[in-house]
Amino acid sequence: MDSSYKSVYRKPIHLRLSAEDVGRYVFLPGSVERVEKIASLLEDAHVVGRHREFYAMTGAIDGTPVSVISTGIGGPSTSIVMEELSSMGVHTMVRIGSCASSSPDTKIGDVVIPCGAVKMEGTSRQYLPDEFPAVPDWSIYKCFVRAAEESGFPFNTGVTITKDSFYTEASMEEKPVYPLLEYLWDAYEKGGASNTSMECSTIFTIGAVLGIRTASVMISATNYKAYSNDVKDYPAGWEHRAIKVGVEGMRLVIAEDRKGGRA
Repeated sequence: MDSSYKSVYRKPIHLRLSAEDVGRYVFLPGSVERVEKIASLLEDAHVVGRHREFYAMTGAIDGTPVSVISTGIGGPSTSIVMEELSSMGVHTMVRIGSCASSSPDTKIGDVVIPCGAVKMEGTSRQYLPDEFPAVPDWSIYKCFVRAAEESGFPFNTGVTITKDSFYTEASMEEKPVYPLLEYLWDAYEKGGASNTSMECSTIFTIGAVLGIRTASVMISATNYKAYSNDVKDYPAGWEHRAIKVGVEGMRLVIAEDRKGGRA
């Protein structure tokens, strides 16, 4: 890329935002609909952009600019958001979303703050070898655990399984590779994985590569082995728990950063 091109380039092609539009702290919900729910807990939140599945709002927590930007479902689109936000100087990215139980210890309505992720997906392999662990940043992870403790909501800090395909879990017996899928899921559960989602290992891995602090706060949408594909069974009434813990956890992160002169 020559210098003349750099001089006229202002906004990345997917988010179509500039550094002035976003805070250095960003929430990453998968769902477009969840953006406004999170932003409602911020100060003076307003829309800064919307393109494809990427809906962006910016507000503040205790005066510090914080943005909320939807990623869409899964690793590939999430990686686009993270790369483009990183180019704008964002240093802290936290997923707020939903997951499904893969353990009797994780129940519907539980807040889930994963301590690590199984890389049952392909995007992270474009960044680091499989042997490299997918884990959140400890310096901010502890803030979200503290926020969960203070919330009084039931919560879980187990390993999440990040998958690429929703329906190879929900209806794996219909797939040609069912024996392999059954073996893998059984092994992960026996290893203690407490839940499954579709973005965490991508977020943790890319965070490590780009030097971004990452974490995830989710709500369990199911009980163990009780999945329903009917929208009426989705517990939208529970997701405020993850949103509240996420926002309060970010408040703690910002407060600690202020003490260290980072915020």
